Amino acid sequence: MIPVKVKELVCDLMMNPVVLLIDEDEEKALPIWVGPFEAQSISLALQGICPERPLTHDLLMGICERLETRLIMVIISDVIDGNYLAELHLWRRNKEIVIDARPSDAIALAVRAQAPIYLSDKVAQDSLAIDDLLNEEQQQEFRKILESGRSGATKKVVH
Repeated sequence: MIPVKVKELVCDLMMNPVVLLIDEDEEKALPIWVGPFEAQSISLALQGICPERPLTHDLLMGICERLETRLIMVIISDVIDGNYLAELHLWRRNKEIVIDARPSDAIALAVRAQAPIYLSDKVAQDSLAIDDLLNEEQQQEFRKILESGRSGATKKVVH
């Protein structure tokens, strides 16, 4: 398994939200397209913003807390017909529980729980070298973002 982190929440040319997951060496990225509600939820969590009333992902985290269950990791486990699959790995009463999830929901929960995110070896094969993902100007901008250590809360347009 390859550890990754959410580095940036961006929009493609059609303004569809995309989460960029990057490896520890910041050499490879895996773009995952997400829905607008999930993008908002991920963005709020990355910024540390807690809405007055809980969003769905906040609600689920609250339920886990009340049930003395914690999210220990997320694995983007497979890709089938271009759709990524994810697993939530929960810990409760000295037992690991694995639950199928959409990657967007799994990422939103991982950010909230500060749980690690991993790519299976199969999914990691889909990751792209940053040089292949972006043109030269975008690579320079992306490198500046990486160097600044900024959180992934901002939206940028990827061409």
